[in-house]
Amino acid sequence: MEGTGEGRCPWCGSDPLYVAYHDTEWGVPERDPRALWEKLVLDGFQAGLSWITILRKRPAFRARFQGFEPEVIARWGEAEVTAALSDAGIIRHRGKIEATIGNARAYLAIAERQGFSAFLWDFVDGTPVQNRFAKQSDVPAETDLSRRVSRELARAGFRFAGPTIVYAFMEASGLVNDHLVTCPAHDRVAARARGA
Repeated sequence: MEGTGEGRCPWCGSDPLYVAYHDTEWGVPERDPRALWEKLVLDGFQAGLSWITILRKRPAFRARFQGFEPEVIARWGEAEVTAALSDAGIIRHRGKIEATIGNARAYLAIAERQGFSAFLWDFVDGTPVQNRFAKQSDVPAETDLSRRVSRELARAGFRFAGPTIVYAFMEASGLVNDHLVTCPAHDRVAARARGA
């Protein structure tokens, strides 16, 4: 399936929630550090699942993880982990929940050192990579850049942030523009990246 309604990227199909996410969020350059951390955490929870599953559960994730405030999550202990494991609204995976706590602590260390947004955006010199893929099959699952970012995140203490997860995160957060050139969002996102 290489095209969905009006040339839109085919991966979002016709689900209204997925289409709205594609049209208004995915690929738009995100510079808010807390929002970036939330996206990275949710991409980690996606591992082995489809993104629409995470998208449908995102409100429950935001409620359970207290607005994805790293300062709050970094103080979580076993009681909070147990409560999260009993919440059917989220993905109940102990390893991913515990990784989120560690990732909050890693986030805070990076934030103190240089700022989480600056840390990530420095990998692309502050400017989104503008890809020009014509077909979904041309879009890579990971790149040299995502492998480098993943290594640095791991060095900083992040878990569930392998190169494939990191590339999906970079696409979602607009560090790279992977909307297909046939998609109306490609030029919209590119213009936003230029500050237009």
